[in-house]
Amino acid sequence: MTAPVRDFAARIVAWFERHGRHDLPWQRERSPYAVWVSEIMLQQTQVATVIPYYERFMQRFPDVRALAGAPQDEVLHHWSGLGYYARARNLQRAAQQVVDEHNGLFPQEIAAVEALPGIGRSTAGAILSLALGQRHPILDGNVKRVLARHAAVPGWPGETAVLRRLWELAEAHTPQQRVGDYNQAMMDLGSGVCTRSAPRCDACPVATDCAASRQGTQADFPGRRPKKALPVREVRMLLLRDPHGRVLLEQRPPQGIWGGLWGLPELDPEQDPGLWCAQNGLVIAGPARELPPRRHSFTHFHLHILAQEIPLAEPGCRVMDGEQRVWYNLRHPDARGLAAPIARLLREVEQPEESP
Repeated sequence: MTAPVRDFAARIVAWFERHGRHDLPWQRERSPYAVWVSEIMLQQTQVATVIPYYERFMQRFPDVRALAGAPQDEVLHHWSGLGYYARARNLQRAAQQVVDEHNGLFPQEIAAVEALPGIGRSTAGAILSLALGQRHPILDGNVKRVLARHAAVPGWPGETAVLRRLWELAEAHTPQQRVGDYNQAMMDLGSGVCTRSAPRCDACPVATDCAASRQGTQADFPGRRPKKALPVREVRMLLLRDPHGRVLLEQRPPQGIWGGLWGLPELDPEQDPGLWCAQNGLVIAGPARELPPRRHSFTHFHLHILAQEIPLAEPGCRVMDGEQRVWYNLRHPDARGLAAPIARLLREVEQPEESP
């Protein structure tokens, strides 16, 4: 086990008392549920972006039973725009598991928390330390950066050996007392001082014994993910409008990108939109309009979207069979989970209400 640097935690906590964030919405309640929701939202997302989503989400789903019993589409609607929608699906699945297996009480043992969908070691440690004061180390992206620079740990944290070393450091530095303040301080330090670019070492409480700061090699730590060209997938999306201005939406499968969200019908770029419409009982009323192409990037690929707006003579009946397709009123939208690129596209083509 790595020996802790003298007074490391004490300096971090002292800095936090003066410069840390103390009035974030999830800090006011400090319940496991509130901290849990915030930690899931904060994965891959900045605090400033999360705050309004968190406040709306907690107003609608104030406790674990409310979340567990809500329609998934409503949960996804309140998540729309945050991205990484598997987080929302896992959050609700975990809430249902808490209700079913723990009588609605959030578990207080680390192993039981890690067993919940969407919760790994670091998130479990954050929930139990921030909400209950239990001693558990954390290792989110901000903490990895602080520790990698302070000890000059070479290599990309996605590699097993590098990650193991960072966990050793996290465990060694985590104090016995005020663990919640320490963990929050480490996250604050990484997000506001030990930033990815242009770190403010003059404001850092542990800069005096930071190896990267002394050597001027802050940009080298943590190591970068090996570069790999992302493949590009191309898809044609049909924006089918009926005479009332409504647009046909389809619900996506529960798994995969945008799982469970509502989107536009998708075709292979080589498929004939006219043939697809005919096969689905839709009569085209006029020429199609090509919308500007757009690109949306995921972790593992780029999605190149070719969007086409097609006016319809009537909405058709066959497409209304089942629950996977709906006619969506752009002027009076309902609460429905939409992926951010789809929501943007619908806003672009929305037409103002006609004058009587």
